[in-house]
Amino acid sequence: MPGSWLRRRERGFTLMEILIVVAIMIALAAVAIPSYQRYVEKARVSRATQEIGAIASAIQQAAIDNNALPGSLEEIKQAFTDPWGRPYQYYNLQAKKGNGGARKDKKLAPLNSDFDLYSLGKDGLSKPQLNNKESRDDVVRARDGKYIGLAEDFDP
Repeated sequence: MPGSWLRRRERGFTLMEILIVVAIMIALAAVAIPSYQRYVEKARVSRATQEIGAIASAIQQAAIDNNALPGSLEEIKQAFTDPWGRPYQYYNLQAKKGNGGARKDKKLAPLNSDFDLYSLGKDGLSKPQLNNKESRDDVVRARDGKYIGLAEDFDP
């Protein structure tokens, strides 16, 4: 009898065994892929936060050196892209009249008094007011640099 069992097993896997393995792999992928995607997105937000802090420091140093904020990021050689492949957005509030182009919190108060600096985030869309759906994933600088992070986490 042991010989007949051995001959039967040498033929390979049964269809049922293959289906069970495939089902297990699908179940593991269904759990692992969303977790990995959340991890990647969190890492991108963290990188954007750090880069915005570094760019803001370069802008402030240029303002000290030149007695005025730069007109663009190119003037301080900081025109690189965010983790989603889009250029960072910079708006010099001191050179503009009124608050028309300024980013605003949910009470419509400007986020900054000197300059706005932000990433358009994962979706690449944005509106001036942070509580708009298009702006919730933006990584912003607010309160003149006291807050740098996701717009959805900013609560004035």
